[in-house]
Amino acid sequence: MNFIELAILTTGFLLILAGCYCLMRTYHIIKILIGIEVAMKAVTLFIAYAAHINGKIGLAQSFIITIIVVEVVVAVVLAGISLNLYKKYQSMDLRNIRKLRG
Repeated sequence: MNFIELAILTTGFLLILAGCYCLMRTYHIIKILIGIEVAMKAVTLFIAYAAHINGKIGLAQSFIITIIVVEVVVAVVLAGISLNLYKKYQSMDLRNIRKLRG
């Protein structure tokens, strides 16, 4: 294993750890969205690295495009929920979601 492969793996694991830390340590919905996005970028990095190792670039590209689409859908839904939450309670605290009705 050379230096570049080790750097890619280390960066991916650090991104996943940073995303999970961001998810666990806050109730602010925008920070949670950022944590999800950071963790998903690490998954994208790992898929691209696995494609480089196996030589199946085309398959990995289709997976990466699918992951990007899923990220956008998650971001839009979470942004809509956060907008509605802020309009109602003037706060981005995730614990207020239980109070939303309708």
